[in-house]
Amino acid sequence: METRGLEPVPDEARTGRVRSLFPTWATANMTVLLLTVGAGLVVLNGLNFWQVLAAAVVAPLVSFGLVGFISVAGKRGGAPGMALSRAVFGHRGNLAPGALIWVARWGWETMNAVTGAYALLTVGRVLFGVRSTTALIMATLLAFVAASFLLSGLGLRALRVGCTWSACVFGAFSVLVLAHLAVSVPWRVVLDRPPGPAAMVIAGIGTLAAGGISWAPSGPDFTRYLPRASSGRAMVAAAVGGALVVLLPLVVMGAVMAVRTPELAVTGDPVSFIGVLLPTWLSVPYLVVALTGMVLINALSMYSAGFTAQTLGLTLPRAWAVGVNAAISLFLGSLLMMVASSFVDAFVSFLRLLAVAFSAWIGVFATDMLRGRRYDPVALVDPTPSGAYWYTGGVACSAVVAWAAGLAVGLLFTGVEWFTGPLAGTWPGRSGLGWAATVLVSGGLYAVLPRPGRRDPAAHF
Repeated sequence: METRGLEPVPDEARTGRVRSLFPTWATANMTVLLLTVGAGLVVLNGLNFWQVLAAAVVAPLVSFGLVGFISVAGKRGGAPGMALSRAVFGHRGNLAPGALIWVARWGWETMNAVTGAYALLTVGRVLFGVRSTTALIMATLLAFVAASFLLSGLGLRALRVGCTWSACVFGAFSVLVLAHLAVSVPWRVVLDRPPGPAAMVIAGIGTLAAGGISWAPSGPDFTRYLPRASSGRAMVAAAVGGALVVLLPLVVMGAVMAVRTPELAVTGDPVSFIGVLLPTWLSVPYLVVALTGMVLINALSMYSAGFTAQTLGLTLPRAWAVGVNAAISLFLGSLLMMVASSFVDAFVSFLRLLAVAFSAWIGVFATDMLRGRRYDPVALVDPTPSGAYWYTGGVACSAVVAWAAGLAVGLLFTGVEWFTGPLAGTWPGRSGLGWAATVLVSGGLYAVLPRPGRRDPAAHF
């Protein structure tokens, strides 16, 4: 079990390899929710096959390009992402973006847990004809969250092993599914669909990228064990490549399935259609493998959320801090499974809000990296006024102001199921680019504001 928390990893313990990042980021995308999103691009956005293919290629290049770039900070500072964020925002200033990111992770883990529970229920129905009841729904949700908590509690080594095996097996079954679709789908109908508006292509890219950029603050969590000499370009390539090899086929499969079964785009149970669209010999093992991937996605997210909780002042060991998120996702998941009327609408709305919340932090943090930030391992874990990252009352005012401004502007352009900003009807808003406006504003403003100087520890005495 990994016992190290927020403290930076010493150089002698940095024995990781960049190649381990590829299966990590591949696993981070192994959710059958991408089938639903792919179907939505066809049914709701009106895109044709080639437009969906283009969106599925561009989105991971943009989103996981950012993830890979942010992850370089991990090898520079040897600490989790939200601990490194203290150097940018100050120990107290980091609490606001940290709290928002922590809450956003609740929603991501809840969506994943619900999808995993649906997958379990679907396997039970296909194999044994089991009918869903309230008690069974809660039992499957509990099993999913418990498995996620176990893996994330064990730590990074367990996650690496699980991601490597899961990526290989999931890839093999995805090839089988693609082969089955290749011989069973009416391709003339698929390929003869007229193209949709260019604005809808951009909106599709925005939706797909929104989920990806939510991993950016977690990037350093998985690279802090890498030697300082590790290639930053290789880290970016591993993030983009890992995401692309999973996201692309899943989105395309969803788009192809939607031609015959458009209900896939609006279903309240997004995985039940797999049992209908694929033969039993393929759908059951594919769902089991996909379920393993979704457990690992939640475990990866909980692993990072544990560090975020610690930066907020939760004085618990890393594994128990992870348990707090597990309990929250169990509670919220039970509510969603019982009351959500439109799962895909809730999911897309959540992705857009999630992207804005994470993008405000990304803009400031990435700009700070471009300024050549070097991290002080002592100051990262020193929350006293004598620490170098205390700044003014514990706050780096320029970073916090830029973050808040970017967040406010992003929300102005965001329109979702539960919230509509006053500029949501403009072209960026209709195209789902509120998160892009957030990155540009927060990053641009931070670039022109004066950077706070390092506090001299001796000045306190």
